[in-house]
Amino acid sequence: MSASLLSVRDLGVRFGDADAAKNVSFDIAPGETLALVGESGSGKSVTALSILQLLPPTATLSGHIHFKGQDLLKANPADLRKVRGNDISMIFQEPMSSLNPVHTVERQIGEILAIHAGLRTNAARARTIELLDQVGIPDPASRLAAFPHQLSGGQRQRVMIAMALANEPDLLVADEPTTALDVTVQAQILELLISLQQRLGMAMLFITHDLGIVRRIAERTCVMTAGEIVETNSTSAIFENPQHAYTKHLIAAAPRGQPPETRPDAPKILEVEDLRIWFPIQRGLFKTTVGHIKAVDGVDLSVREGETLGVVGESGSGKSTLGYALLRLLSSKGRIVFLGEDIQHLSWKAMRPRRAQMQIVFQDPFGSLNPRLSVGDIIGEGLKVHFPHIDATERDLKVSKVLTEVGLSADLRYRYPHEFSGGQRQRIAIARAMVLEPKFVVLDEPTSALDVSIQAQIVDLLRDIQARHGLTYLFISHDLKVVRALANTMIVMRDGKVVEQGPTEQIFASPTVAYTKTLIAAAFDQTPIGAPSENRS
Repeated sequence: MSASLLSVRDLGVRFGDADAAKNVSFDIAPGETLALVGESGSGKSVTALSILQLLPPTATLSGHIHFKGQDLLKANPADLRKVRGNDISMIFQEPMSSLNPVHTVERQIGEILAIHAGLRTNAARARTIELLDQVGIPDPASRLAAFPHQLSGGQRQRVMIAMALANEPDLLVADEPTTALDVTVQAQILELLISLQQRLGMAMLFITHDLGIVRRIAERTCVMTAGEIVETNSTSAIFENPQHAYTKHLIAAAPRGQPPETRPDAPKILEVEDLRIWFPIQRGLFKTTVGHIKAVDGVDLSVREGETLGVVGESGSGKSTLGYALLRLLSSKGRIVFLGEDIQHLSWKAMRPRRAQMQIVFQDPFGSLNPRLSVGDIIGEGLKVHFPHIDATERDLKVSKVLTEVGLSADLRYRYPHEFSGGQRQRIAIARAMVLEPKFVVLDEPTSALDVSIQAQIVDLLRDIQARHGLTYLFISHDLKVVRALANTMIVMRDGKVVEQGPTEQIFASPTVAYTKTLIAAAFDQTPIGAPSENRS
């Protein structure tokens, strides 16, 4: 290996008495990609932020971080400003919160060009257009005046990459840059990063908890847990012959198994015919309707008792809108038959007694739990509404029982959401739905915000609860690996329409639609990016 571009030795990061990183050491050579892998809380992002000293003042750092021979931990603020955004750039995980919502794309990229390259007005605009073109933004000149909220998730991430590469850095630190993206957009971003890296000859520190990405993008990998690097090796060696128990745990943690068997004569829980949700596009002073956004357009489906129907597709395909419409949380047209009754034309008041039988688990467990209520109150709230005759003692017994069923101690019912990890909060959200003993549960991306090992635990939990209670699920996700492990049948949505449907294994084995083939290829391709196309699976 050539001389190191970045050399980290015995890095320690402390917040008060707590160690966020301990004795972290690694090297990155010019042009190399090193992956830093681990679950949430392992110390990955803290390590990355330490390189440019972007941690809050409460952090205490020790050790050495040498970049081109200079120890960045001993550098003064002026020297650090020369390195940041010029020699070392960073892409953050969530572009919507990293981009300034009140500044245009042109202003945000132009600011970097002005500070580091001294470019102004016409020269900065020309360079901005060039950068947006390089990162694959179509018609880049027309996007200069756009604000972040006017761009898709993939486009926002491309703008972040353009900002990071504006001054052609020697080292790019990419902190979970694809976590919030659909599988096809994720694949595009990875291809883009590798092509730009090869063209510019830059090194990359890629931080992720997704081992599938690591296998495709990195030459070497460091595995991190509890603030320490426990294994470092070439990426191929890490996967083919892992040495540390934690590495083996991560590799084995992908969701596995099959959904519970269903009876072909089981009663239908839900039937939907020609479901439509069209949002009007209005123009002019009198708000004349000039067209419609067809969020859900002519969907037919049915789900039997004990069955899981997977709903897959990219962001904007209509998956979540469909789920909300089935629960009558959004107005729609078409026929919705639940437990043999057409509920489409029932009033909000008439729907209320039926809500206990149809529940939902949301994507973000922290955002869906009331931070001011204890766990016991959160889970028991539905019992108060739908079963007001139950007294406090019986309600507490039901809350304790369901907490135990989802794998948590009943004693935790007195604590609050902020005191739990992401996986524990999702178990609480599942308990809140299950305590009402529903027949039908919509699961809206319930694992997408979780680490891969926690994902596997939640999938196992959902399968176990389903088998014990004969539950019917509508499982919404863009993660095809999780869908395969949980769903008996599936529908593939694009632009509000169902483009393919059938038994899950049949669709995975022999997809008939080009769009489905693209989704599956993006989700399961583990060939290193840049390998010859004939070697790709």
